[in-house]
Amino acid sequence: MPNFLQHAEELFPYTQSLRRDFHIHPELGFREVRTGGIVAKELEALGIEVTKGVGKTGVVGWLEGSKPGPTILLRFDMDALPITEDTGAEYTSTNPGIMHACGHDGHTAIGLTVAKMLYSHREELAGNIKFCFQPSEEGNNGEEVGGALMMMRDGVLESPKVDKTLSLHIWNDKPLGWINVAKGPVMAGAELFSIKLTGKGGHGAAPDTTVDPVIAAAHIVTALQTITSRNVPPLKSSVVSVTSLHAGTAFNVIPQTAELGGTIRNFDPAVRALVLERFEKIVRGIAESMGCQIEIELKQVTPPVINNDEITASVLRSAQVLFPQTEIETEPYLTMGAEDMGYMQEKVAGCYFMVGSANDEKNLNYNHHHPKFDFDEKVLITASALMATAAADLLK
Repeated sequence: MPNFLQHAEELFPYTQSLRRDFHIHPELGFREVRTGGIVAKELEALGIEVTKGVGKTGVVGWLEGSKPGPTILLRFDMDALPITEDTGAEYTSTNPGIMHACGHDGHTAIGLTVAKMLYSHREELAGNIKFCFQPSEEGNNGEEVGGALMMMRDGVLESPKVDKTLSLHIWNDKPLGWINVAKGPVMAGAELFSIKLTGKGGHGAAPDTTVDPVIAAAHIVTALQTITSRNVPPLKSSVVSVTSLHAGTAFNVIPQTAELGGTIRNFDPAVRALVLERFEKIVRGIAESMGCQIEIELKQVTPPVINNDEITASVLRSAQVLFPQTEIETEPYLTMGAEDMGYMQEKVAGCYFMVGSANDEKNLNYNHHHPKFDFDEKVLITASALMATAAADLLK
C-alpha cells in the first residue's frame, strides 16, 4: 500500500491551515454551517460525490474504489463547545463564548486530509468509503437527539449499507506519539436523569406542617452513591453523579418542590440494567416513604463505544507497520467520557482508536473542555496517516 505517513507529512501545511481556520471560526452543534460548507467544497474539489444536510448540518462524501468490496464509514466530528477560549494562540477563536476545546477542529482537518490521500489512491481500493463529517457530537444543542442519531435517521448507514466503521480521537491526556488501539469497550455509555420531588410547602419554623422535598432530595443524593459502592461488582465500573440540586427561594420557606439532575455512566449493558433498576427503586422508595410525589426522567445519551475484535486487530496491524518504532498500546484506555459514535458501532462493527496529542514542553497539555485546551499539531500527521492506512488495509 502507499506510504501514507510520508503523504501526510507532505500535506501537513494543508491540514494545519484547515485546522487553524476551523479553530478561528468554531460553531456549536447543528450550527456548523461554515464548517460544513468548507468540508463540502474541499471534497467536491477532489471529485468526491457530496451529500449535504445529512443530520441537519452533516456532510457525507462518497468514494468508490476501482474494485468491488465492503463499504467503510470514516467518521469525523465537527462541532465546538460553549467555552470562552483562554489559549492566547494566534489562531484563537473569534466567536465569543465558543471554542474548539476538544479537538474536533483537528478531526475535521484530519478527515479532509484522509479524503485527499485516499482519493489519490482510489484505483487501489477494493471497496467504497463514506466520509462522514458529523455535527453535534458534544450534545443535542436543544434538538431531540444528537448528531450521530440524526445522521443515522437520515440514512448515513444505508444506501449503500455500511459494513464497517472507523473513528478516532486525538487525546490530550496522553503525549504525542502515544497510540491506543484496543478491543472491547473504550468509551462509556451515558444517561441523563432528572428528578422532580413535590411535597407540601410551608413556613420554615413549622416543618411539621409540611412535606419537605429538600430532606427527601438530600436522602436521595446520599443513597444513590450506594449503587456503585454496594450493588455494582467491585471489578466492574459505573458512575452515578448528581450534578444539580435546585430548591427553595427564601430562608424561612420550605419549598413545594425540589429538582435534581445528573448522569449515569458505565461500559457493560448488564451493569447498566442493574444500575437503572436500583436507581428507580431508590429514588421512588425514598420519595414515597417521605410523602413526596415523584417524577423521573431518564434519557440515554449514547450506548458505550465497543470495538469489534476483527476490525481492531486489522487497525492494530496497520499501526504497527506504519509506526514500527512505536509500542502501540492495546489494553483498553477506558474513559467515562461518552461518545455518540456508540450509536453507530451498536449497529455496525467498528474500531475507535486514540492518538496522543499533548506536549508538556510547549504547555500543550490541558485537558479536553478546558479554556486553555490546545494540542501539538504534529498529531495531525500521525492521525491522518493511521486513519488512511487503516481504511486502505481494510479494503485490501
